[in-house]
Amino acid sequence: MTNETTPAAAVARPPLGPAYWRLLTSSAFSNLADGVLKVALPLVAIQYTRSPTLIAGLSLALSLPWLLFALQAGALADRLDRRRAMVFANCLRTLLMAALALAVALDAGSVWLLYAVAFCVGVAETVYDTSAQSIVPQLVHRDQLARANGRLYAAELAANQFVGPAVAGLLVAAGAVAAFAAPTALWAVAVAALLLVPGTFRTERTGPATTMRADIAEGLRYLWNQRLLRTLAAMVGASNFASNAAFAVLVLYAVGPTSAMGLTEGGFGVLMTAMAVGSLLGSFVAEWAERALGPARALSLTVLTSALALAVPALTADPYLVGAGFAVSGVGIVIWNVITVSLRQRIVPNGLLGRLNSGYRLIAWGTMPLGAVAGGVLAQLFGLRAVFAITAVVVLLTLVGMAVVTDAALRSAERSA
Repeated sequence: MTNETTPAAAVARPPLGPAYWRLLTSSAFSNLADGVLKVALPLVAIQYTRSPTLIAGLSLALSLPWLLFALQAGALADRLDRRRAMVFANCLRTLLMAALALAVALDAGSVWLLYAVAFCVGVAETVYDTSAQSIVPQLVHRDQLARANGRLYAAELAANQFVGPAVAGLLVAAGAVAAFAAPTALWAVAVAALLLVPGTFRTERTGPATTMRADIAEGLRYLWNQRLLRTLAAMVGASNFASNAAFAVLVLYAVGPTSAMGLTEGGFGVLMTAMAVGSLLGSFVAEWAERALGPARALSLTVLTSALALAVPALTADPYLVGAGFAVSGVGIVIWNVITVSLRQRIVPNGLLGRLNSGYRLIAWGTMPLGAVAGGVLAQLFGLRAVFAITAVVVLLTLVGMAVVTDAALRSAERSA
């Protein structure tokens, strides 16, 4: 209860609470483990094979579960206690990595074992991430969601994109066992932090018992019938298609003495860090941008920043200008994510949120491998610069969706919720 001596700012911005900060701690350690693993896997794999196809396939093994099991993970998030589902997922990842570290220590490792573990870790990730995104509205007030999601994105980006890859390089240099033992310990700490979050987080279910298939169908119907959410998902899907088409061929445009940009491998890594830096900044300004510009205008601006990142390399090979475009785009991407994720958490019934999130991600992320294929085809037909120009136009065309995603529509959706 507040009293007359409580500062107005404290009343306007109440604390997020200890349970939220324990969730954030768990997310930070979990994402740090993810960041280490995604770099350690291919670095260790080259000890077993020099096949580019097999090495690249490890990334597919990690991401394929999102296409195969995202909908089932959403249904589980709405059926089970979400905190317990997250604990189970991270316990599974801990055991998998411990077993892999032991196998490597006993000289029983192989590239196929890495594939099996990567795929199983990816399956557990679908359950953890879907439950984690769905549990936030059960921990903080709806007016705090933008701030809470911004802080979570900041922790995720810092751990996954900055600290994790750097640590992975040092660990692999120390040995494959160390590289896999570290994620084991990190996921164990993440589990411990989750166990300190009090309460139960199972959604209320009324009516007769239903099957998983019926639950998934209900979630997809809900998404399809919500014009606003359906439009946002389609916009993200189209944007991700275009972005992945461009980034699939970016290395050819940027790396090597005969490339347009002429970067070294190390320079390319620095270039890609520019987007991560922008993303981290975006996690701190997202709440302000939504409040200052209004959600619809802020979302429109983020579409323009994404188009800018693709348009710059079509116009110039200057690495500084391209990096600046990537940094600005990183800011926009996180602002978009914070606004739209917070919106879903505010307007979707709690009992449907897991399935809605997974269906939304399936549309948003399912276009990514298609985009990568399209990028290669376009580059073969029209050249590398044309890929960036075409994909920039595709992203700009998604602004058509903003005719549906207006401030009035957003306010109406929140009032109805």
